[in-house]
Amino acid sequence: MKKDIEIPKFEGVYVAIVQEWNAEYEWNDWVAYLINDTDSLIENVIVVSKGYGKFDGEDRETATLRHGMKEVEARSYAKVELLYGEALEMSNEFWVTFFEGNKLYDKKFVFRKNMINDKALRDIPHVGKKGVIVNF
Repeated sequence: MKKDIEIPKFEGVYVAIVQEWNAEYEWNDWVAYLINDTDSLIENVIVVSKGYGKFDGEDRETATLRHGMKEVEARSYAKVELLYGEALEMSNEFWVTFFEGNKLYDKKFVFRKNMINDKALRDIPHVGKKGVIVNF
């Protein structure tokens, strides 16, 4: 029954939006990273992302993107996607699903509208750059 279903909680895996200098275009890009701050390898990682909200007075939604990673080593990170334009003015959602050992984990990370900005920058673990992180 429902009481017999185990829904495991996890800590130490995060999504961060990091600011990176783009030398070719001479501006800062915003890039989403998956951070594994645990002592364990995570495998078969899937990140599903989308942006949504009002833009110019209309409800808008970005395309839903799916990213797969075979594994992310312990105490490391993986680049997920570049965010730009209208997506930065919307809420951005990242569903992260992965295996650690034989357990499946799943969690949603939401960056609310206007949360991704220069004033919210902080040091991001393992990446060595500044960015914005939620559920840390």
